[in-house]
Amino acid sequence: QVQLVESGGGLVQAGGSLRLSCAASGRTFSTYAMGWFRQAPGKEREFVAAINWSGGNTNYADSVKGRFTISRDNAKNTVYLQMNNLKPEDTAVYYCAKGQDRYYSPSPSVFQYSYWGQGTQVTVSS
Repeated sequence: QVQLVESGGGLVQAGGSLRLSCAASGRTFSTYAMGWFRQAPGKEREFVAAINWSGGNTNYADSVKGRFTISRDNAKNTVYLQMNNLKPEDTAVYYCAKGQDRYYSPSPSVFQYSYWGQGTQVTVSS
């Protein structure tokens, strides 16, 4: 059973930064793409960023390009999301997810991910 545990969320002023972490259990972490998604109240879950198994290929939503950076440390079974220049519209619950198939590209589709964390709240005040 795969477990994903997010941490690092909180309350920050607009223009500030946060770093989210997602720790994964299991021995096959290093062979799967990982993704970050977010969901604001009353809205659908949306793609934020994804990274392939090696860290050599990344994918970002247009709304976060140039502000957010996804990375991973396969030795620590952890994926990160560095969020800079945060805006009030970034306020949401942030979820990490493990890819459905080994060695696949970092997909923006929720259907390409089979395991999800419980989420961590990010609130950006104006």
